[in-house]
Amino acid sequence: MSNDIEIGRFKRARQAYSLDDVAIVPSRRTRDPQDVSTSWQIDAYSFDTPFIAAPMDSVMSPDTAIELGRQGGVGVLNLEGVWTRYEDPEKVLTEIASLESATEHGTDPRVTRRLQELLAAPIQPELIKARLEQIREAGVVVAGSLTPQRTQEHYKTVLEAGVELFVIRGTTVSAEHVSERHEPLNLKKFIYELDVPVIVGGAAGYTPALHLMRTGAAGVLVGFGGGATGTTRRAMGIHVPMATAIADVAAARSDYLDESGGRYVHVIADGGVSTSGDIVKAMALGADAVMLGTALARAEEAPGRGWHWGMEAAHDSVPRGDRVRVGTVGPMSQVLHGPSHHTNGTSNLVGMLRKSMATTGYVDLKSFQKVDMILAPYQAGS
Repeated sequence: MSNDIEIGRFKRARQAYSLDDVAIVPSRRTRDPQDVSTSWQIDAYSFDTPFIAAPMDSVMSPDTAIELGRQGGVGVLNLEGVWTRYEDPEKVLTEIASLESATEHGTDPRVTRRLQELLAAPIQPELIKARLEQIREAGVVVAGSLTPQRTQEHYKTVLEAGVELFVIRGTTVSAEHVSERHEPLNLKKFIYELDVPVIVGGAAGYTPALHLMRTGAAGVLVGFGGGATGTTRRAMGIHVPMATAIADVAAARSDYLDESGGRYVHVIADGGVSTSGDIVKAMALGADAVMLGTALARAEEAPGRGWHWGMEAAHDSVPRGDRVRVGTVGPMSQVLHGPSHHTNGTSNLVGMLRKSMATTGYVDLKSFQKVDMILAPYQAGS
C-alpha cells in the first residue's frame, strides 16, 4: 500500500517532516534529571554527551576541539579548512568575520568570492600533523574530517598524525560513486583497511544509509543541505526534512543489525539541529548522537566570532552556502552545561536534553528512542 501523494498526474511523492513538525509526548512516568545519563559510546570511545562538533572553520579550532573534549563531547577538525592551509589562520578568520555584507544572512556574492579565494590556498600536510598533534597532547579524542574528494590524497597523513576518529563528510556521500574520469574512492575497501573507526555521510534516506553501513562504517551522518548555512535546496533543488531522514536511517540501522548478525552502526543527525529542542527530537527519532554546527558557533570561543559558514560556501564553482550571523550566547561551558539565561534553547543543551528525558521517564539515550511522538507543526509561542 503506497502512502505517496499525487503532485500531478506524472509524479507522486512521499510526505516528509521536519523537526519543527514533530514533538515528543510525556508518559505516565517522570524521573529526577540527576538520574538520567546522556553518555554515548562509539567503538572504544566513550563520551559524557552525544555531541560531535561539525568540522567547520567557524565552529572548530584545535583549541575549541580540546575544550569540547573536556566538556564531554568530541570536536572534529576540518582538515581542509584554514587551520591546514595557513600557518596563522587567526588573521584569515578575523578577515572573514569582518567582511562587509549586504545582509545579515550573507548572500552577498562579494563574501562568497573572498571565501573562495581564501580557501584556494593549498593544504599543507605538515599543518595537518601539527593541528592534530596539538589536540592529542591535550589528552582528548583526536578527530578529523576530510571530504571524499580529498580522502585519498591526505588520509595517510591523517593516520600518521594519530587520528582516533576519522570522519568522511560531504553534502552527500554514496557507497557507489560512479565516474568516467577519475578512480572513485572505494569506501568499503578503504574503511576495511583502516585501523580507526570511520564516520561517513551525509545520507538522507533508507537505501543510501544501508549501503553506507555495509561499507563497515562505525557511524552514518544523516542530513543533506539542512543546516543554517546551507543553500542546497535553493541552489540545487535537493532537500530532505530531518525528522523523516533520521527515522528512515534509524530503520536502516535496525535492518542492518539483523542482516549483519548484530553489528550496530551509529546514526548521527547532522544539519538543522541548532537548539536543545532540535537535539531532543533528533534523539527521539532514532539518532544516537548529533553533530552540532550552529549551536556551537554561538559559543564565545568559536573561531567564527559570531559568524557561521561551511565548506560549501567556498566551493570554487558551485557554492551552495552562506556566511550567516548567529551571534554569541556565552562561553562553551554555558552553551553545553549552563547555567542558562536563554529561553530559546541556545544554552545548557545537555541540561535541556536531560530534563526532556526525565520528563518523559527515560534514563538513557537508547531507551529514549522509544518515546512517543506526535505531528505538531511549530507555532510561535508553543
